[in-house]
Amino acid sequence: MWGEWVEEYFNGIHRALEALPREVLLQIIAQIEATARDGGMIFLCGNGGSAATASHFACDLAKGTRRPGAPMVRVIALTDNVPLLTAWANDTEYRRVFAEQLRPLIRPGDLLIAISGSGNSPNVLEAVLVAREAGAFTIGLTGFEGGRLRDLVDLCLIVPSACMEQIEDLHLILQHTITTVLRRTWESAVAVMPILDQEPLPDARHLSGS
Repeated sequence: MWGEWVEEYFNGIHRALEALPREVLLQIIAQIEATARDGGMIFLCGNGGSAATASHFACDLAKGTRRPGAPMVRVIALTDNVPLLTAWANDTEYRRVFAEQLRPLIRPGDLLIAISGSGNSPNVLEAVLVAREAGAFTIGLTGFEGGRLRDLVDLCLIVPSACMEQIEDLHLILQHTITTVLRRTWESAVAVMPILDQEPLPDARHLSGS
């Protein structure tokens, strides 16, 4: 019985992973890379397991992509300042815990990554509204049918699953994929820079066949 349940769970993850929209993922990577390269701030938020993913994502963006000569990612997880989070929850309401942290910090050119398995977490949605008002770009990671988050953000990746645990699993896979691709992108760029400095690209008019 347990073996069957294990296989059923693993098969669900496999199906969802195979069905992930790759084109949306590539757009998300491009947006994060551009924001980091231009010196913009990246903010993340989420609840429960998604809060852990937000903190993990921020950690990997800040440290896991660090390479000599590569952009240093300026990133904050709004889940990490527990005293401030609980102060806003206690003195106002829980739905404002991310929005009020974000309000004085976010600017045009910045990026908010909002993580919600259901797509309907009120405090995540409130943060997205603040980011939009500030002129920042917004990305959603969600599941099921996308919830309200799907139509509120500029770019949304919906994990094709109705199992919250598997949605959260894939969000973690996605963040590891994104940070790995960014690291490899910047490693490649740094490796090429000395070559370009020493050997200018040839004039295309002098290449054979041109």
